[in-house]
Amino acid sequence: MDATSPLLERISALHPKSIDLSLGRLERLLERLDHPELRLPPVIHIAGTNGKGSVTAMLRAMLEADGQRAHVYTSPHLVSFNERIRLGAEGGGKLVSDEVLTEALERVEAANNGEPITFFEITTAAAFVLFSEHPADAVVLETGLGGRLDATNVVPKPIASVLTSIGIDHVGFLGPTLGEIAMEKAGIIKSNVPVISAPQKEQVTAVIERQAGLTRAPLHLGGMDWTATQENGRLVFQDENGLLDMPLPRLPGRHQTVNAGVAIATARVTGILRDPASIETAMSTVDWPGRMHRLTRGRICDWAPPDADIWLDGGHNADAGEVVAAALADLEDRVSRPLFLITGMLTTKDPAGFFKHFAGLVRHVFTVGVPSSDAAIPPAALADAAAEAGLSAEPVTSVRTALRLLSENWRYEPPPRILICGSLYLVGDVLAQNGTPPT
Repeated sequence: MDATSPLLERISALHPKSIDLSLGRLERLLERLDHPELRLPPVIHIAGTNGKGSVTAMLRAMLEADGQRAHVYTSPHLVSFNERIRLGAEGGGKLVSDEVLTEALERVEAANNGEPITFFEITTAAAFVLFSEHPADAVVLETGLGGRLDATNVVPKPIASVLTSIGIDHVGFLGPTLGEIAMEKAGIIKSNVPVISAPQKEQVTAVIERQAGLTRAPLHLGGMDWTATQENGRLVFQDENGLLDMPLPRLPGRHQTVNAGVAIATARVTGILRDPASIETAMSTVDWPGRMHRLTRGRICDWAPPDADIWLDGGHNADAGEVVAAALADLEDRVSRPLFLITGMLTTKDPAGFFKHFAGLVRHVFTVGVPSSDAAIPPAALADAAAEAGLSAEPVTSVRTALRLLSENWRYEPPPRILICGSLYLVGDVLAQNGTPPT
């Protein structure tokens, strides 16, 4: 379903703010819907700053490799709203169809009866309705923003609370300090529900340990209770139950080793898999579009210099910049190519913090607007931020213009490596232009 559909536009108009963190409006609506959040399959609830989507994708891959049906809720979408809701099915889940999604949204809209409610809250309610009415073995539920007051946090008793890497982002909503942000993320921790956390900065660890202690939630902390490392091109995971040696995850980047560790620890702590071999199968089948996503066909490839190596990544904060830069450095070590960035970012982000990790790695940055957002940093201002980080940069009118300039003016052998990055909205627009939307 396209974001410009009359139904989605009508729902968007129910609240004047795009984000207004509170649970009261949604709790009122869920009561009118006879509490679908209380009738869900076992829920794995995931919060964090970076890595939520990758961990979600890995858990889904494990469950499906195990022959189980997994409902999945993620946000934002890249091309179609339907990407946010995946309904579990035999042989693998499918994105919700327009027909099923429209019926659910209209039912929820009618129950809300025109009262103020945010877009994310009403669409989360629709997801809960669908998940409660379609049989499945598990729900993998990703928070939208934060945790404590996130709409997904109305689920009272998940089987696990999962915390991926926590860093600085969304300071206008979650607070300006790492400690405050960690408190909001750790708000998904529930009484006596196991907590699985990625390795965290010391300040974040202290917050998680305190919250787990207050709620008597068993804590399984990466780097202490479990480890995940790359050794000789393999993924080695170890916890109190023993050691696993398996292929690296299919998702590129060394940071995916840690994300895989979080997913594996969650599977082992919850005991949700029937066949432990499903973990290894999932490492080779997991897919998560828009995150170190390689483009090998489509219009974007046609517009680029011949044989260019094109990648997409929607990471948009300083920590994401660090891990993406590290992934590109690894690619450079394996196959050396001149690297160019095509970057667009929103005004809520920290471009200098993002760009600083690419110093010495990038030949040139083209900065662009973000077509599907009215909150994009102007390309000229974004180019200034890149220049302040020590990068050669220039503003251009579009991704296509940047690719044309590369084709016309930059003559290199070997062909260039191009990363289109800085915003999931930009990545979604590129996938739409390319003709290769997620499925």
